[in-house]
Amino acid sequence: MGETDPAAGEAAGAGSSCATRYPILLVHGAGFRDDYALFGYWGRIPKALRAEGAAVYYGRQDAWGSVRDNALALRDRALACLRESGSGKLNIIAHSKGGLEARYMISSLGMGDRVESLTTISTPHRGSKTIDLVCALAGPALGLAAIFVNLHYRLLGDRRSDFAAAVRELSTRACGEFNRANPDHPGVLYQSYAGKMRNALSDPLFAFSHPIVKLVEGDNDGLVATSSAAWGADRGLIESRRWRGVSHADLVDAWRMNLAGFDIREVYLRIARELKEGGH
Repeated sequence: MGETDPAAGEAAGAGSSCATRYPILLVHGAGFRDDYALFGYWGRIPKALRAEGAAVYYGRQDAWGSVRDNALALRDRALACLRESGSGKLNIIAHSKGGLEARYMISSLGMGDRVESLTTISTPHRGSKTIDLVCALAGPALGLAAIFVNLHYRLLGDRRSDFAAAVRELSTRACGEFNRANPDHPGVLYQSYAGKMRNALSDPLFAFSHPIVKLVEGDNDGLVATSSAAWGADRGLIESRRWRGVSHADLVDAWRMNLAGFDIREVYLRIARELKEGGH
């Protein structure tokens, strides 16, 4: 899911409020790719950022790669973006599992001095107790499902799909080990946001998962518990003022529509403006 990256000269739009010092690299989450021409992962967000002067690139890692494999691909992609833009660093905005992959790239792949900031959106930094239950109950069935998922996504463009590993890496134990092995780089600004659905009817896509995660872990966006999403400077909840709340899909403008009194594009514009104002 995604669009072709613009050339560096095409980044500036009518405004300049989001013309950050360093380009923005958007890093997608699990289950989708950001290089599908017909349906962009980030919805209307990149266009809104570019209209306000931001230079925007995409991560283009696999939909179901392991954290390490995707981080390796992300490093190659980041270096290519740096060469193309002529910049010395990048600002990364990552959604969901993409935040873990960006952290691995920064801390374990020597990219700390090439990243200015990492903003994570609903990333399960502390893992998921719901995934703990899924792994415990699924047993060998997870490996069987992985055969079909991996085949499907390789046909869609994944190079190294590993569905079973990607799921297991989101357990609380795996994320605990991940956090110990990937301490924050002192030269990188880390900040995070969480989403929150108000009820199971907020988004039909998560009508089944939301109440389960709610029972096991508390408030969530349909997939990720708000308690797991905080990392670095906790910027709090992204939420609408009305009954619906904001789902995991709403956080990347999956439905291409504004909620009542809420436009997700404004959240990303605010992030970019604050990065600019901070000299990032």
